[in-house]
Formats: sequence, C-alpha cells, structure tokens
Amino acid sequence: MSGSSQCVVLALGNILHSDDGVGPHALRRLQTDPRLPPGVPLIEGGTLGLELLADIWDASYVLVLDAVDAGQPPGSVVRLSGDELHTLPGNSSVHQLGLADLLVAIRALARRPPEVVLLGVQPLTTGWGTELSPPVEAVLGSLLDAVVVELKSRLQAAPASL
Repeated sequence: MSGSSQCVVLALGNILHSDDGVGPHALRRLQTDPRLPPGVPLIEGGTLGLELLADIWDASYVLVLDAVDAGQPPGSVVRLSGDELHTLPGNSSVHQLGLADLLVAIRALARRPPEVVLLGVQPLTTGWGTELSPPVEAVLGSLLDAVVVELKSRLQAAPASL
C-alpha cells in the first residue's frame, strides 16, 4: 500500500456457500462500477481471516463487505462501525471469528488502527451453492450504492488522505 491514509474495500465470504458469498459477488460488480472513486483497492479476502492483516496494515479506513446475521429479514443491508463491530455476537457471521480476530490484531499491532465500517447483508441461506438467494441478489444494487456513498463521504471528509 502506498501509505497510512489509504481507503480499502475488503470483501469477505465463501462463494461456495450461497449468500455467504455476497461480499465477493459485490466486489466483482464494484470492479466495473464507474462510480467507484479512483485509486481505492478492492481486496477479495474470502475466508482468510488473519492472513489479511498485511492487506489492511497501512489503511486508515477499511470498508468490509460481508454476510451478517443481524436478525433482520433476508436481504436487509446493515451498516456497523465502531463499538457495534466490537460487540457483535459470535454467531453473526459464518466467519465472524476471522473478522473479529483480524480487528483485534490490527488494533493491537498497528501504529494507527484503521476506522472499520462493515456493510453487511442478512443472508437467507448459507448452505452449499454458488448462487445468491433471490432476496440477497435483489439488494446487490443497494449494497453497491451504499459502498459508493460510504467511500465518497470518507474521501470528501479527508481529501488529503489519498
């Protein structure tokens, strides 16, 4: 990474477990979205957990895309940040442990831990399958809109950071 002021989009999820793959599916669509601010790295983290530490080490802002069990109707888009991320119940995501471990490690080891925002989608199913369920597929556009809004807001708030 080029410096400690970089914004990064990190997609988590297993594309072989239906809605759990919403993060990588969204990231692939973002790669061709003309609204994406230039220079923002898009990282497909899959289910790597702590192995992703090197990818976000120098970032000041990490936008995570993932499936999250927030107790909402399937297809609901949720935004979590700050203390909300630290208090997520352990069963809120198939790889919640990996994300939680990554957040603890970056807070403990980084000179300046990044701000982390999670844009999640409530899954309908995380069973075997490579396709998203209809309610999750239906909100991919809304998720991309939320990503663009988050990034543009962040970049406008700190224009000298990139």
